[in-house]
Amino acid sequence: MNKIANMISRIQWIILLLTLGLASLSVSAQDNEEERVLFIGNSFTFFWNTPQLVEAMAKDQGVNLDAFQSTVGGSHLKQHWEGEKNTQTRKRLEEESWSRVIIQDHSTSTIAHTERFREYAGKFIDLVREKQAEPVLFLTWAYDSNPVMQPEITEEYLKLGKEKGVRVIPAGMVWEQARNLRPDLDLFFDDKHQTPEGTYLNALLIYKTLTGRSVAEIPNRLSVITADGEKLYLTFILPENGKFLRDLVERFDVANTNFSN
Repeated sequence: MNKIANMISRIQWIILLLTLGLASLSVSAQDNEEERVLFIGNSFTFFWNTPQLVEAMAKDQGVNLDAFQSTVGGSHLKQHWEGEKNTQTRKRLEEESWSRVIIQDHSTSTIAHTERFREYAGKFIDLVREKQAEPVLFLTWAYDSNPVMQPEITEEYLKLGKEKGVRVIPAGMVWEQARNLRPDLDLFFDDKHQTPEGTYLNALLIYKTLTGRSVAEIPNRLSVITADGEKLYLTFILPENGKFLRDLVERFDVANTNFSN
């Protein structure tokens, strides 16, 4: 009887181990599932290769994320919706498969054209959901010369995020903190656009918002391999600045700007 009991016990252990192994493989497969992310916007999105930087951060951390963009300098979401400035945004949404779509409007839309912002950001959110992808709003920052823009930008993005039940990437909110804590750190290339440090900050926030993962181990140098097999560096950040920006993003609870159902 003892031999039979021992044999049954061993079989049960084998079944348990196989079950755990299969569960582990399933989780691993989900982690490695390709995620295709489309960035919609203008130079606030494409400056210093933000989508590619997000992809490089993800792949450095073992996340299989591929970034694409439909961006035109100075454009707003109505132009993207109506195909102006040779945009192909709606065509790409209709014809390609996406996991997430990040939506960024013109930097002054929430202030000077609030109704247009709400209408066309809303249209894109609805279309993205219709195509079985997740819409995400990208909350932009105030100009260097006019930081008082930020409260209104923040209010309108968060309001729409709550109403539509979507995640909001809180870039402008964290830029405001960074400017207060480190006025010596120049996030601006000009009065509006980001330096490599500003882009690094944006990419950290996008990565954290999309994955829910820590940014503490993101390196200061990030690169990609070109089609010719050559290494191409996307960014070089001084170690002290990289640590400050990663710590800032680590402390910011992006769950507070996640209104998705």
